[in-house]
Amino acid sequence: MKELLDQFVGYRTGALVLLLAAAFLEAYGDSCFQAGLNRSSGVSRMFAFLLGASSLVSYGLVVNAPRWEFGKLLGVYVVFFFLCAQIIARLKFAQVPTTPVVVGGAMIVAGGLIISMSGP
Repeated sequence: MKELLDQFVGYRTGALVLLLAAAFLEAYGDSCFQAGLNRSSGVSRMFAFLLGASSLVSYGLVVNAPRWEFGKLLGVYVVFFFLCAQIIARLKFAQVPTTPVVVGGAMIVAGGLIISMSGP
């Protein structure tokens, strides 16, 4: 599995897909814990915690298994995480981003573009 991920991140598209998957897993895992703590009880709370934990463990494996220069890709990862978190917040919790969140998000995206388009 590790060798396959190493080959996958050797391509720019592969690295971006893996970063997007990691960002989704992290944001979704966090949302499961939020739902478990604040929006559920009993068996559904336990299920939310188990789903959150498995999602966060998967995130850790996806991010740490391949050999890549994660520091160079961090700007793109932060953009993906922000976008995934906003989509999940909207779909799962019906939270609409406020103007400051949209403006701050635009700055996050701009910063990610600057980092990813800069030279080595």
